Amino acid sequence: MCCLVRRGRNRYLSGMLDKLKANNRAWAARMVANDPGFFKRLEGQQAPEYLWIGCADSRVPANEIVDLDPGELFVHRNVANLAPPQDANYLSVLQFAVDVIKVKHIMVVGHYGCGGVRAAVDGQRRGLVDHWLHPIREVYHANQQELEAMLDERARFDRLCELNVMRQVKNVASDVFVEDAWARGQSLSVHGWVYSLSTGLVRDLGVTVNGPR
Repeated sequence: MCCLVRRGRNRYLSGMLDKLKANNRAWAARMVANDPGFFKRLEGQQAPEYLWIGCADSRVPANEIVDLDPGELFVHRNVANLAPPQDANYLSVLQFAVDVIKVKHIMVVGHYGCGGVRAAVDGQRRGLVDHWLHPIREVYHANQQELEAMLDERARFDRLCELNVMRQVKNVASDVFVEDAWARGQSLSVHGWVYSLSTGLVRDLGVTVNGPR
């Protein structure tokens, strides 16, 4: 009986993957129908002008939000769109984007209703992710007076999402790879945005950094 259940589950999971593969074939066919040379161009070296540092949330698809095709946006995503100076994964993406691709704009993009931001300060213990989210708790404590003066809980968490983006913009702008790029005269700006799940629109927080200051 156990083997029958396991085989049934395996067939179900395989069916789910078959659906994704069928979706892939249909998508590739549509792309070629609309632009026969699309994939040939992608085989060349990528040269996007933008690096997107965003949240891993499945509701925040980077390319679709800004209506850019594959190859036009270099993307790094993690829980709660953090840019921690001790994370080798993020730093590798940043260095490659700045030194090799030579992007002109870096957007740190948070989103309202971020589960990672809420999890950082809700008092529950979840394991390893608590260590990852520690920088958000630091942001909360640094702005505790402002945040706790907000009686509406949703508004308070939305504000924390914004403050977290601002903190990560500061991290990116103060990184040695970015500072070295500015020192050699490379055109590079770091921006802070927040995406609204309810409207599909991004909001520029007005914290753009264009050079060392």
